[in-house]
Amino acid sequence: MVVGAFPMAKLIYLGIRQVSKPLANRIKEAARRSEFFKTYICLPPAQLYHWVEMRTKMRILGFRGAAVKPLNEEAAAELGAELLGEATIFALAGGCLVFEYWRHQANQRHKDGEQRAAWDELQDEVGRLALALEALQAQVQAAPSRGALEELRAQLQEVRAQLCAPDPPPGPAE
Repeated sequence: MVVGAFPMAKLIYLGIRQVSKPLANRIKEAARRSEFFKTYICLPPAQLYHWVEMRTKMRILGFRGAAVKPLNEEAAAELGAELLGEATIFALAGGCLVFEYWRHQANQRHKDGEQRAAWDELQDEVGRLALALEALQAQVQAAPSRGALEELRAQLQEVRAQLCAPDPPPGPAE
């Protein structure tokens, strides 16, 4: 039974998500406990996300110039922690995809190198066979032809007939 690429990708994604969730939860807890982490790491992205989301919703509803009120600190810290957790999961999944792509490319380069080496070996073999063929053709052209041998036999029989010598028994045909 062949497993398709899409269900395997989905399974891998779920595995990465399950593995990275505890890491994301730890980041969220650190954001809630640490004032520095909350103030400088979580709040700015959360306020930016809230501002972009609200501006987009207002434009869709037709409100052009309305100002967006920032989130309170607790809600922004929670949203920032969620965003950071999701970004962590996304970064881990993206890293896995990049690693898999790199591994596939390395395998492909290795396979291409093997094919290139086999191709070069076949070309060398064809070159050696071409040289051998040329040598054999030169030998065949240098050898006397069948017609010349028959002509020489006929001349030999005439000479023997003129000398009245008996013909020797014919040998095997060449």
